[in-house]
Amino acid sequence: MRIAIETLTLDNGLRVVLSEDHTAPIVAVNLWYHVGSGNERSGRTGFAHLFEHMLFQGSEHVAANEHFELIARAGGTLNGSTWLDRTNYYETVPSNQLALALWLEADRMGALLPGMTQEKLDTQRDVVKNERRWTVDNQPYGSWWEKLPALAYPANHPFHHSLIGSFEDLDAASLPDVSEFFATYYTPDNAVLSLAGDFERSEAVVLIERFFGSIPRGAGKPPLADTALPPVFGAPLREVVPDNVSLPRLYLAFRSPPFGSPGHYAASVCATILGTRKTSRLQRSLIREQRVAAEASAFTFDLAKGADLLVLDVLALPGVSADTLEAAVLEEVERIHRDGVTEEEVVRAIALIETGWTLSMESATGRADKLSMFATYFDDPSLVNEQSDRYREVTSDSVSRFARERLGPDNRATLLYVQAETAAQAAA
Repeated sequence: MRIAIETLTLDNGLRVVLSEDHTAPIVAVNLWYHVGSGNERSGRTGFAHLFEHMLFQGSEHVAANEHFELIARAGGTLNGSTWLDRTNYYETVPSNQLALALWLEADRMGALLPGMTQEKLDTQRDVVKNERRWTVDNQPYGSWWEKLPALAYPANHPFHHSLIGSFEDLDAASLPDVSEFFATYYTPDNAVLSLAGDFERSEAVVLIERFFGSIPRGAGKPPLADTALPPVFGAPLREVVPDNVSLPRLYLAFRSPPFGSPGHYAASVCATILGTRKTSRLQRSLIREQRVAAEASAFTFDLAKGADLLVLDVLALPGVSADTLEAAVLEEVERIHRDGVTEEEVVRAIALIETGWTLSMESATGRADKLSMFATYFDDPSLVNEQSDRYREVTSDSVSRFARERLGPDNRATLLYVQAETAAQAAA
């Protein structure tokens, strides 16, 4: 699957990616800022995610929540998301509403700060704190997505700290703090704007120049702290988490090559062989044959800087102990580490990955997001047209080599959730 791509850069540094497709009368507007939680400094965590909320709280010309209302009334959809190394905002609207979507994105890029108030900050700070209570602190296993990076990345690494931030840091955030963060990172020269779908190229370029062209470039952002790490942890890492949960759950992470590197594709195929769909090794062995797990999956974090993580996530069946679950998972890991994979498994995994990739690229929303992603990480959106070929270059030898080099005991970070009551009884 290949799509048409045109790129241009405005004088203020905003990179623009255009991909016309007149199949359906809709257009996706997708804006990636190259800032995530990894760009936050110590004592001021959670800012990137906080801005995922703040950017919907209005600007100099748009009232709080009016962005949502305008897009909804136009028949569109929208949202945003934050990750360790990027933040994105996106709308998909009927083709005749392209100007509205572009103006709204440009307005909050260029005029957010004049509309920012202490009241808006306090309100969204409370919203984020409630989100943290709901998704992390009071959600079974919810703390895994801050405990696992904390275990797998060194304390001075930019990916070590929590994406959602701590209560202390959120409480300490002042209006000047968040204003400085926005002025540093939410600038045209730190962003990629992608359009995919039904639009006319000449009209779109005129609109983009009109709405975004006068926004000044930023003063430059501080360099990201060093993300380079050795290929393996060097020794097993382990944390047992007694928690208010009903079933043991194991997260087992391996340091793996960064997203987009040649080694990443073998790691991705290995993860698929281990944990995607019912015929994967973990699901077949642990769920259907041994009946020790209720759920099993494997995936990569897809981090493009330094070192990525391949993660296994396995939930025990009722009545199965944490020790039994962990032993069963490790047996499967040892098997693939020792014996490698078969050609048949690799062919199946690549077919699954290609199917998922093609489905994600069928929608204008998905295409625009992938274009922004490759433009942001690699300054090359045309890489979307090469992904299938890169996966097809993966062989059983390259996956087996990855498993041999990266799934050994010297490269395992174990996060094991156990029932708090059981742990207390064992300690008595």
